[in-house]
Amino acid sequence: MTALWLFTVFVVQTSLSVASGPGSGPGSGPGSGPGPVFTNHWAVRIAGGQKQADRIAAKYGYINFGQIGSLEGHYHFHHSRVVRRAPYSLKGPHSFIHMDPQVDWAEQQVVKHRVKRDAQRDPSFINFNDPKWSNMWYIHCNDKNSRCHSEMNILAAWQRGYTGKRVVVTILDDGIERNHPDLAQNYDHLASYDINGNDHDPTPRYDSRNENMHGTRCAGEVAAVANNSHCTVGVAYNAHIGGIRMLDGDVTDLVEAKSLGIRPDYIDIYSASWGPKDDGKTVDGPGLLTKQAFEQGIKKGRKGLGSIFVWASGNGGRQGDHCSCDGYTSSIYTISISSTTENGNKPWYLEVCSSIIATTYSSGEFNERNIITTDLRQLCTDGHTGTSVSAPIVAGIVALALEANLLLTWRDVQHLLVKTSRPVHLKADDWKTNAAGLRVSHLYGFGLVDAEAMVLEATKWRTVPPQHTCSQMPVRRNRYIHAGRSLNSSLTTSGCSEEPEQHVDYLEHVVVKVLIAHPRRGDMEINLISPSGTTSQLLAKRLFDSSNEGFRNWEFMTVHFWGERSQGLWTLEIVDTPSKQRNPELLGNLKEWTLILYGTSQNPYQPLSAQQSRSSMLEVTAPGETPELKEEDEYNGPCHSECGDQGCDGPDTEHCLNCVHFSLGSLKSGRTCVSHCPLGHYGDIASRRCRRCYKGCEGCVGLSASNCLSCRKGLYLNALNSSCIHTCPQGYFADENQRQCLKCHDTCMRCLRYGDRCTACSQGYRLAGMTCVPECTNGTFFHVEEMTCSPCHSSCRTCTGPGKEQCIQCAEGFLQQEWRCVQICTPGFYAAEAAGVPHKMCHRCEESCLGCSGPGKTCTKCKEGYNLVGRTCIINASCNNADEAFCEMVKSNRLCEKRLYRQFCCRTCPMNG
Repeated sequence: MTALWLFTVFVVQTSLSVASGPGSGPGSGPGSGPGPVFTNHWAVRIAGGQKQADRIAAKYGYINFGQIGSLEGHYHFHHSRVVRRAPYSLKGPHSFIHMDPQVDWAEQQVVKHRVKRDAQRDPSFINFNDPKWSNMWYIHCNDKNSRCHSEMNILAAWQRGYTGKRVVVTILDDGIERNHPDLAQNYDHLASYDINGNDHDPTPRYDSRNENMHGTRCAGEVAAVANNSHCTVGVAYNAHIGGIRMLDGDVTDLVEAKSLGIRPDYIDIYSASWGPKDDGKTVDGPGLLTKQAFEQGIKKGRKGLGSIFVWASGNGGRQGDHCSCDGYTSSIYTISISSTTENGNKPWYLEVCSSIIATTYSSGEFNERNIITTDLRQLCTDGHTGTSVSAPIVAGIVALALEANLLLTWRDVQHLLVKTSRPVHLKADDWKTNAAGLRVSHLYGFGLVDAEAMVLEATKWRTVPPQHTCSQMPVRRNRYIHAGRSLNSSLTTSGCSEEPEQHVDYLEHVVVKVLIAHPRRGDMEINLISPSGTTSQLLAKRLFDSSNEGFRNWEFMTVHFWGERSQGLWTLEIVDTPSKQRNPELLGNLKEWTLILYGTSQNPYQPLSAQQSRSSMLEVTAPGETPELKEEDEYNGPCHSECGDQGCDGPDTEHCLNCVHFSLGSLKSGRTCVSHCPLGHYGDIASRRCRRCYKGCEGCVGLSASNCLSCRKGLYLNALNSSCIHTCPQGYFADENQRQCLKCHDTCMRCLRYGDRCTACSQGYRLAGMTCVPECTNGTFFHVEEMTCSPCHSSCRTCTGPGKEQCIQCAEGFLQQEWRCVQICTPGFYAAEAAGVPHKMCHRCEESCLGCSGPGKTCTKCKEGYNLVGRTCIINASCNNADEAFCEMVKSNRLCEKRLYRQFCCRTCPMNG
C-alpha cells in the first residue's frame, strides 16, 4: 500500500441547479471521508464591480478578499465570526446575504480531500536504501555498466538551442522554496502567489516532517538552474518558474479556481501533481468554479491561445484505482501524464485510463533508478516519486516547444504530444493501433514524450483548424444491467455534418456522459467502440468501490480515437461482473448517455489546397485555328448608360465608342466602360481610364509603390509609406483581417498577431512569457498592482517584495540567514560559503551549540544544561570518563562520532580526538 501525501482541500456543494454526481461535486461514496466540513469562506457572484462587492460584504459582516482568479463578477468572501471548520452550515445574520437582491449566487465552501501524487517507496522494500546516482540517467547517461535510457531526447532538444527561454511555468502545489540555490535565478514572483496565506510569497511552511516539500521538488524538475554546481538541472533550465501555494490548508473550489486563474496572460503552463484520493473508491472532480476557471483559461489565457494545464494521472494502482474517476485528469482541457520505470515496466502505483496522453520516466522497483531534483531546505533528493514526477517533466518539455513556437495553442500542444510521443520499449498488453494509424495504450497514452521531436515539429507547425463540438444522445429509455452480463447501447451519428459550425469529421477528444444507477459501482466495466472498430476502456472494475450511488452525469473522456473519422455506429458497452455476492434483485440501470465528439471538420494535418485560379479566364484561339470573320450590320439600337456622347456599336459596355466615367482594358484585350475601377486599379480622371496599381496593391490612388490603400493576399499595408510588403517592420505586426501592419504596444520591440503579444521588448523592459514588464534594477522589484519598480528592503540586493523577509539575494555586507539578510549571524549559526549563492550564508550550528565557528564539532558556547568539553557540547549529567582502557578503545575505533560513546568518554574523545 502506498502512503500518499494527504491534504484537505475544499469542495463546493453547489446550490445552483447543476447536474452533480459522484465527482462533479463533493467526494462521493465510501472513501470520501465522513460528512461535509463547512468553512468560513464563501464564493459570491455580484454584478457591479469591486465597490459593489465591498459594500455588500460590509453589510453582512464579511471581508472581501477580491475576485476569484480570472472569474469576473465572482468574489471571495470571508467571515471571521463563523466557525472555521464545522460539521454543518451555521445560520446567523451573515446568512441573509443569500437573499440580497444584489447577490446573484452565494455558496459556503466545503472541505475536499486532495492528495499529492508522490509515491513513497513500496512498503515491501521499506528498508531498502537505493543508491543515489550522480547522473541524470533519463536525460544523459554516462554509466557504462548500465543500459542508457535517453529516449525522451531532452539533451538533443537542448543541443538544438531550446532551453525554455521566455516561457513561464507555475507549480500549483504546497509552495516552492524561492531562495533555493537551484531555483533563485529562475524564480519569477510574477508567476507566484500564496492562496493559503493571501500574499505574494509562495514559500512553503516548514515543519519537522517536511510535509511541504512537494512543490519545491516539482519546480526543480522544470527549471533548476544549470551550471551552478549545486544539485541538478531542470528540463527547461532557462524557463521562468513560479509557485502557487494552495495545498497547505483548507482549500475550496474557490481556492482551486483562484489558483488556475492567477495571471493567465502571463503564465504559459500550469503544472499540477495532485488530485482526489487515489483509494480506488472515490469519484471526484473539479467543482463549479474550477470548471469555469479551466474554460476561462482555455478561451482567454495566453492572450487567446489558451493556458496549458499539465496534470499527473494518479498513484492509486495498488488500490486498483482508475483515473477516469478523477475529473481533473479526464478533462479535455488538461494534459494527463502517466509514468513508466527505467526499464519500461508498469510502476506499482500506476493508474490506467483512457484520458492519458503521454508518459515520462519516474520511480519504479527497488532496483530501478529514480529522478533527481531539488528538495526543501536548499537540498536535493532522488526520492521524488510517482506520477508527481511526470507532470513537471512534461511541463518542462512543453516549455521547450513553446520557445520553438510561441504561437502554439492549447490544442496544438496536445496534437504535438499525440504526434511525437512513441511506444519505444514501454511494456503493456493493450498497445493497439487505431484507425488513424496511431499506437495507443491505457497505461501510457501515445507513449514516451520525445522533446527533440516536439521542438522540431513545433518550428514548422501550422495551427490546427477550429475545434467543433457535436453532441448526440440515443433515444432516452431505461436499460437494465444484469449481474454477470453485458449491456450494449448504440447510436449512429453523422458527426453533425448538417450543422457546419458543429461538424466533427476528424476526432480529438471523445466524451461519454452517463447517468447510471447501480447497487455496487465498482463492479462495472465500461467500454466505447468507435465506427472504425477501435475499443477504448472508459472504466475498469474497482475492487474497493462498493458505493451504490452509480454515476450521476459523470463524464468519461478518451483520446484513443484521435484522428479517426466520426461518422457511423458508436456502441457503449457496460459489463457487470459481481466481485462479491449481491442481491440479484437489485439491477443496474442505464438511464441515459450522451456522446460528445470534439474535433475538426477538416484534416488537421493536411496542408491547405492550392488556391483555385480565377473563375473566369480569357479564352484564346487554339494554335493554328483561324477565327471566322463575319460581316456585321451597323448597329442602330440604344447604347448602355455607361457609353459617352460618341455612341456605340452595340447594347453592352464593351460596345461603347467612349465612356461616361472610366474605360477598363486595352485595345488588345478589349475595352469596357465602368462606373468605378475594380480592385488593383485606380481611376485616372484626366484620361478617364482605369490604370493598374503598383504590383501587390489591391487598392491605390496612383501608379507608384507608395500610393497603395490596401494590399493583395499575402502582403500587408505599411502605414509608414503606404506600400505593400511581405514582412512588417520592427515595432509592427501583420494583422490578417485588415491586411495592414499595425503598431505593437509601446513596450514591445517586436510582436506577433496582436499588439501586446510581444517577442522582444523596448529598452527598459524585459520579456516574460509574451508580456513586457519593467526591467527593475538591483535593489528594486516589479510591483504587480502598481506596475512599477519599487524599492527592496535595504538589506536586499534582489527581492520579490518590500519586506525584509522577501530577499532573494542579500546586499553587500549582509549574510543570508534563513529568509532574512543580516549583518551578523545570530547565536546558534555560523557564516560560510554556500553553493550557488554569491554571498555567505548563516548555517545552523550543532543542536546543542549556542555558538560555533563552523560545521561539526566546533562549538564555542553551549546551550543551558550542556558543558563545553573540547569543541563539543555535552549534557551535564552524562559527561564522565569511563575506564581509561575502554575510552582509548572507543577512540582508536573512531567511535567518538557516536553520541553515546562521546558521552561515556567525553574527556577522552572531544579533548584529544
